[in-house]
Amino acid sequence: MNGIFFGLRPVCRKEFTHILRDPTTLFFALLIPVLELFLFGYAVDTNVRQIPTVIFDESHTQDSRSLIQSFAASDIFRISFYVQSEPDMYATMRSGKARVAIRIPYDYARNLQRGKTASVLVLVDGSDSSVAGIAVDASTGVALMQSLNRIPGLTAPAIEVRPSVLYNPATRSANFFIPGLIAVLLQVMIILLIALSLVRERERGTLEQLTMTPIAPLGLMVGKMIPYGVLAFGELCIILTVMDFIFQVPIHGSVIMLLLMSLPFILTVLAIGLLISTRARTQAEAFQLAMSTILPSVFLSGYIFQISTMPAFFRGVSALIPTTYYIQIIRGIVLRGSAFSDLWVNALVLTLMGLAAILLAARAFVKQDAV
Repeated sequence: MNGIFFGLRPVCRKEFTHILRDPTTLFFALLIPVLELFLFGYAVDTNVRQIPTVIFDESHTQDSRSLIQSFAASDIFRISFYVQSEPDMYATMRSGKARVAIRIPYDYARNLQRGKTASVLVLVDGSDSSVAGIAVDASTGVALMQSLNRIPGLTAPAIEVRPSVLYNPATRSANFFIPGLIAVLLQVMIILLIALSLVRERERGTLEQLTMTPIAPLGLMVGKMIPYGVLAFGELCIILTVMDFIFQVPIHGSVIMLLLMSLPFILTVLAIGLLISTRARTQAEAFQLAMSTILPSVFLSGYIFQISTMPAFFRGVSALIPTTYYIQIIRGIVLRGSAFSDLWVNALVLTLMGLAAILLAARAFVKQDAV
C-alpha cells in the first residue's frame, strides 16, 4: 500500500507477532476480563441475607422459641450462637462472630399471656450501615408477623422490637468504608513499590550483580523487604491519623495493638510483591500483575460485599486473599474495639501466608538464578 498508509501491513504484522510471542500480554488482554466477569458475576451479591445472629433467650418458653424460629425461617437471619448471659452476648458481637443479637426478656411470654406488649431487644452491628438498616427492618417485620399470627386484626402490636445500633450509631458510611479502604490502599502501594523495584533492577542489570555476591536468597528477599516495610508502616501511621482527625473515624480499640497486628499484613503483601517480581520480566508486566490483585481484594475480601452471601467456591477464594483477614482486624479494632483474643487467628493466618510467600519467592529466585 502506497500513500499515507505506506508500511501499514508490516507494522501490523510486527505488532501481532509481538503480542503472540508475549503470553502475559495476551493473557491479560483476553482471559483476565472474561475471568473477572465470571468471578464477580457469580460472587457479587448485593442482597443482604443470612446475617450471623446470636440469641439470648431469658424466657425459655414456647412463645420465645416460636419467635426464634420465625427469625430463623427468614432469609435475613442465620442463628449461629446461643448465649446464657448479657456479657457473652456483647462479647460475641464485639468479636465480629455475630452481626445481630436478639435478647428475649424473661417476662416475654407472661406479657403476651396478659395481653400486654412484649418487647424484644435487637442489637445490630452498625459498622456496616447497609446490613444494619436491613436487619432492623427485617426484625420489625418478623415481630409484626408474629403479632398478626397471634391475634388477627390486631391494632397494636403484641410484640415490639426495640432496635439498638452498636459501634456506629449514626450509621456513617465513612466508618465502614475507610478502614477497609486502608487495607486496599496499603496492599496496592506495597506490592507496586517492591515489585517494580526488583524488576527495575533486573532491567538495569544490578540484580545480576547482587546474585554474584555471597548473599543467600532469603537474605536478599528479606533485605529488600525491610526498607519498604518501614515505609509502609510509616504510611499506615499517616493514614490512620488522617482517618481519625480528618474523616472523624475514631479508633475504639488499642492503637498499639492495631499497629502490631498490621505487621503480618505488611509482611504478606511485601512477600506477594516479591513473588510477582520473580515472574515479571519488565516493569509493565509487574504493573499488570500487581494491578490484577486489586479487584479480588475489593470484591472478594468483604470490603464491600458480605463473604457469607457468596457461593462456597468464592468463599474459599476469599480465604486465600490477605486483605480478607486484615479488613477483619482493622474494622474489629477501629469500629468495635475488639481485643487480641478476638483477632489473633487472623494475624496468625497472615503470618503463615507471609512466610509461605517469602519462601516461594526465594525458591523462584534461586530457579531464575540457576537458569
